[in-house]
Amino acid sequence: MKLGLALGYSGAHLNLPVKLVQRAEELGYDSVWTAEAYGTDAVTPLAFLAGLTKSIKLGTGIMQLAARTPANAAMSAATVDALAGGGRFIAGLGVSGPQIVEGWYGEPWGRPYYRYKDYVAIMRKVFRREEPVTHDGAEISLPYTGPGALGVGKPLKSILHMNPDIPIYLGTGNEATVKLTAEIADGWLPLGFVPGSLPEYMPWLEEGFRRAGGGKGLAQFEIQASVHVEVESDVKAALARLKPEVALYVGGMGHKDKNFHKDMMIRRGFGDAAGRIQELYLAHRKDEAIAAVPDEWVDQKSLVGPPERIKQRYRAWEDSGITGLTVRSKQPDAVEVMAQAARRN
Repeated sequence: MKLGLALGYSGAHLNLPVKLVQRAEELGYDSVWTAEAYGTDAVTPLAFLAGLTKSIKLGTGIMQLAARTPANAAMSAATVDALAGGGRFIAGLGVSGPQIVEGWYGEPWGRPYYRYKDYVAIMRKVFRREEPVTHDGAEISLPYTGPGALGVGKPLKSILHMNPDIPIYLGTGNEATVKLTAEIADGWLPLGFVPGSLPEYMPWLEEGFRRAGGGKGLAQFEIQASVHVEVESDVKAALARLKPEVALYVGGMGHKDKNFHKDMMIRRGFGDAAGRIQELYLAHRKDEAIAAVPDEWVDQKSLVGPPERIKQRYRAWEDSGITGLTVRSKQPDAVEVMAQAARRN
């Protein structure tokens, strides 16, 4: 199983951990992943890292669809891939939530399923340069002919001769979009994946592979899950440090009636806790919301504790059916321990 390193997005100040990325590359990590919300973007840090690394793959986990047009996403991916020497960029895409899509980007929420479908199709046309790009989609069309158009849009072909095979991964979690991911993408960034959950998704993945045709299956598909890692002698203390993020995402990331993270928690059997966390968080009782996060929920989706506990529990992830595991941690020790776990297994 290939290891990745997640950098996430910045807080109030950008502090890109270059030495940590370089150390991960030395240890054999396969990829490094950036993110974006409404601060730092996901692409620019990878362009910087491209010049400071040699072989580690550069993935966006994720570029938000509303943040840029599909043509611009393809241009950004191809530019960084070319700067890195080719074959290193992974275009991870996702939709974010309606509050950010409409509140930050000023774009309509629309129909994410069809936006994914159009977006990926256009990006692939841009990469391959087979002809000037046109697309007649349910959500996105090129040339644009909607409100405000002059009606003189011209189909174009990229000036840059791009890597035609830049892989596209989708960050998805519900039935319709997971099926679509298996059908149109090269890989999957699963939302909330934990060991033992692949059978829950397999019927959806298999249906997507069937739609794709051509014998597509797990052998031609990447599944890059992610896991929080905290090296700490006190397991309960490590779990407690991860609870504020759970409370934020389950309680406050998204609208009360449209929160992917809450839905995932409910689906995994923690419905009462999910409802209580959201209730408390939206009432501005954040400390209580954090306290309401069950240890069991955090522990099943993370690797925390002393190194030996982490290495032992790593085996369940290795046997879970995924092809890659992204380490979410700022700790240099965590990067080292996970490399040791991967070598030992």
